[in-house]
Amino acid sequence: VQLVESGGGLVQAGGSLRLSCAASELTLENYDIAWFRQAPGKEYEGISCSPASGSAPYYADSVKGRFTVSRDSAKNTRYLQMNSLKPEDTAVYLCATASDCSGDGPIIGEFSIWGQGTQVTVSS
Repeated sequence: VQLVESGGGLVQAGGSLRLSCAASELTLENYDIAWFRQAPGKEYEGISCSPASGSAPYYADSVKGRFTVSRDSAKNTRYLQMNSLKPEDTAVYLCATASDCSGDGPIIGEFSIWGQGTQVTVSS
């Protein structure tokens, strides 16, 4: 069972990227899906969490209004649309199955499944 992120790259400040999180042997519709990022020398930051129920996603204040999550059930894929990118958004971005999406962010459990991450670099 594996999650695979793609879509990262180098972009100028103010630009956009769309990250994908695809799954094999796992139906993403059945899971709360979280997006995390880790900048160099910093801890993981949970930036979004989409409940399996389809209710409103959680967004961290650092990305609210700029990032949007979506899903394509037919492709078994989740997306993270990132607009108005800033240099401080530079990080490795990872998706994961969450135990829950709380009002304070995604909750990761011992059975959570992670992707390998994709690098996003925003130049000034």
